[in-house]
Amino acid sequence: MASQIPTLDIRRFTHPSSPQDRQAFIDELGAAYREWGFAGIRNHGIPQAQIDEAYETFRKFFALPEDTKKRYHVPGGGGARGYTAFGVETAKGAKYSDLKEFWHIGREIPRDSRYANDMPENLWPQELPEFKRVGYGLYQALDELGSQVLRALALHIDLPEDYFADKTDSGNSILRPIHYPPITTDDIPNVRAGAHEDINLITLLVGASAAGLEVLSKKGDWVPFTSDADTIVVNIGDMLQRLTNHVYPSTTHRVVNPPGEQARQPRYSVPFFLHPNPDFLIDVLPSTITADNPSRYPEPITAQGYLEERLREIKLK
Repeated sequence: MASQIPTLDIRRFTHPSSPQDRQAFIDELGAAYREWGFAGIRNHGIPQAQIDEAYETFRKFFALPEDTKKRYHVPGGGGARGYTAFGVETAKGAKYSDLKEFWHIGREIPRDSRYANDMPENLWPQELPEFKRVGYGLYQALDELGSQVLRALALHIDLPEDYFADKTDSGNSILRPIHYPPITTDDIPNVRAGAHEDINLITLLVGASAAGLEVLSKKGDWVPFTSDADTIVVNIGDMLQRLTNHVYPSTTHRVVNPPGEQARQPRYSVPFFLHPNPDFLIDVLPSTITADNPSRYPEPITAQGYLEERLREIKLK
């Protein structure tokens, strides 16, 4: 089943053997997103050693004492930066909280930027001096890869290739190292991450350490998608779904609890949520409005306004 969600070689776009091969990649990627809202991207150029070092650094942080980690929680910050403890985030409409704790790294911007009020300064754990270099290095690598995916998607819906470039260059994007602790009881009602859609434009998930990700197909089936180690999973978020009038669907997905002894193992994952600039106006693209697909969103909304609305729904604000 998992093979139904395609995995594509992005070198066909960044270093194509021919213009025809580049166009074929754009067509295949667009078709994958129209059908699934998900695709795997391989040959992405981020060294495995960089990914491994990031995971090891994040593991060390989550192994710190609770009191130490909680010093990096920002009260009233909506989890925008620093540490969010276990059992806080709750999928929209869910009865139980997710079984996870996480950290947020945001974009480093000048403090006199017009976005400074919407994008607070990063926190860096003093206990791990390498955390900033490793964490922000992965942030930048995924930001660049995400930009390449957006270039291909823009071309697929007849926009200029660089359409998203000046709309995401100061995007309020987030790198989120997540720790799902071992599950020690079999009758727990919570799942590691309840069924949800992402808020942002696209999400890039690098090297999750265990199976568990499932994607809801258009037929209503839950399809497991455990990618190979060298593959980054990239999915559509609600902002891009809204911008493209659902041409690119933001697909419901979840992280299920594994069976038996596997549940006694921790799970780590590191998604990168690529956001537009805070003042970007999410207004349905005229090219995506047709007789068969009339505009679903007559009222535009800024990226920051939409983000805050959604953070309240998932109990981070």
